[in-house]
Amino acid sequence: MTGLIHPTAIIDPKAHLDTQVSVGPFSIIGPEVEIAAGTRVGPHVVLKGPMRLGRDNQIFQFSTLGEDCQDKKYRGEPTRLEIGDGNIFRESCTVHRGTVQDQGMTRIGDRNLFMVNTHIAHDCQIGSDNIAANNVGIAGHVHIGDHVILGGMVGIHQFVRIGSFAMAGGGAILFKDVPAYVMVSGNPAVPRGMNFEGMRRRGWTSETIAALRKAYRMVYRQAATLEQAMPELEALALDFPEVQLFITTLQESARGIAR
Repeated sequence: MTGLIHPTAIIDPKAHLDTQVSVGPFSIIGPEVEIAAGTRVGPHVVLKGPMRLGRDNQIFQFSTLGEDCQDKKYRGEPTRLEIGDGNIFRESCTVHRGTVQDQGMTRIGDRNLFMVNTHIAHDCQIGSDNIAANNVGIAGHVHIGDHVILGGMVGIHQFVRIGSFAMAGGGAILFKDVPAYVMVSGNPAVPRGMNFEGMRRRGWTSETIAALRKAYRMVYRQAATLEQAMPELEALALDFPEVQLFITTLQESARGIAR
């Protein structure tokens, strides 16, 4: 090992760390853990394989990544955790590997911020540029897109899907799917509109925002079923491709959408 590894850290000989990985005091890294350059593992961290950490991640103290899942059906089958680049796991985060009942893989993309005590359960598929505030609990098999914001103490039921650019207010409990762009809050979580302010901050045109506002009204304000609204939504998406993402998340919903 190099001078970047604290002498009290315990690293299994079958772990593979780039020479530019730093490991803090009393951390434990098990076999079949791969860590790419620039990643910083803080003190008192536990990493268990099989798992791969990409470049430039930061893992703060008392976090545990890659542990066996809590699913009672798990019998020690070989499963994995894959984490991309530039993620931040603050204090006491936990991320579990997948199960053979799903893809055998928990996967996290790039540039996500998981604040204190976030839990990501087995088989979750999480995209990039998301923010989970303190004490967020994400149950097994949950799919989350990109640029999603989860407020503090949000709880997400297993198998729920959350579309890109969606938001959940603090303390929300999600039992149903949340389409792209939609903001929800409450227990159970219900829609409160779309994140139009976030769209403006990203520089989206007023025409695009107006089209998404119209799409939201078609689904949530008009007395029509999704099947009845779909032709109008698809016509709107011909001129505004952002609407297609909203449509796709509606079509992919298996649990039904939050209403």
